[in-house]
Amino acid sequence: MKKLAVLILVICFGLLSCEEVYLPKPKGFNRIDLPEPAYQILPDTFPYAFKYSKYATLQADSGENVERYWVNLVYEDFDAIVQLTYKNLVDPNNKPEVILNEAFELTQRHIIRAYSIDESLIQIPNGQVASVSELEGEVPTQFQFFTSDSTNHFFRGALYFNTATKNDSLKPIIEYIKVDIIEMLNSFEWKY
Repeated sequence: MKKLAVLILVICFGLLSCEEVYLPKPKGFNRIDLPEPAYQILPDTFPYAFKYSKYATLQADSGENVERYWVNLVYEDFDAIVQLTYKNLVDPNNKPEVILNEAFELTQRHIIRAYSIDESLIQIPNGQVASVSELEGEVPTQFQFFTSDSTNHFFRGALYFNTATKNDSLKPIIEYIKVDIIEMLNSFEWKY
């Protein structure tokens, strides 16, 4: 009888002591499967030409004060937009020094929320230079760029996301679209 009582006691302690310790899972990010980059040529109705992603839709800009040849490259799967603007510098209302200052000011407006702004110049195959700004931090635009032939044309672009998601979790998508923008600049040409 004592052996049975000891056996029951051991089994009870064994069952009560088999409690699993639960630990909270660390925070993680959703897995993002990005497609292989593929490009198409811009329609022939613009004063400029370039290749853009096949995963982006070309749409006319519908904002206020829109000018001719302003378009958006919409990445619907990523809820992102690359806004593209164009200025004809032959027009006497478009003074190159004013437009250039505006481009730098549009980038500097984000200095309040940006951890850093890395500005660089890259030589593009058409023989001209493009100014590229990469912004780090919780800013509405993470990548901006412009190029000009300094006498006839000025072209500017900025990447925006229509989401409140933190930029840390958007990093793979930002990097993916930056590659598309660099391809755009490398294939960029003016039509005279």
